[in-house]
Amino acid sequence: MAKVRGCDIPEDRYYWVEKHAWARLEADGTLTIGITDVAQHLAKGIVNATPKDVGRTVQKGKSAGTLESGKWVGPVTSPVTGEIVEVNEEMKAKPALINSDPYGAGWFVRIKPADWAGESVALVSGEAAVAAYQKFMETQNISFE
Repeated sequence: MAKVRGCDIPEDRYYWVEKHAWARLEADGTLTIGITDVAQHLAKGIVNATPKDVGRTVQKGKSAGTLESGKWVGPVTSPVTGEIVEVNEEMKAKPALINSDPYGAGWFVRIKPADWAGESVALVSGEAAVAAYQKFMETQNISFE
């Protein structure tokens, strides 16, 4: 796992850097999505998480649900279009999991993508993701070191 300015960036995920969203392709073809370590650092302590319901279709670039911290309320932006097939109930009950483990226990929803092959080309992964986050954080003067 890469570290960029004090934030973890696992190279096995796909990222929409500007929206601080990540996606991991699962063996069954679904995508697990969540917010990045950068986003949880910026938001600080997450106190409420409200994903949209299973069965709802979300559009790429639109909200899959909302998060609330002491200083911010905002969307978890979906990096792809698809149907929500699972909501992380443990994360809903303990929103702080997003802060302590954004890429593990703090995942947000699972989506059955409508066009993974077409939409994934707009996302970055591996070394490209690390480089994109390095550039983004330098440009925005963000560091948590």
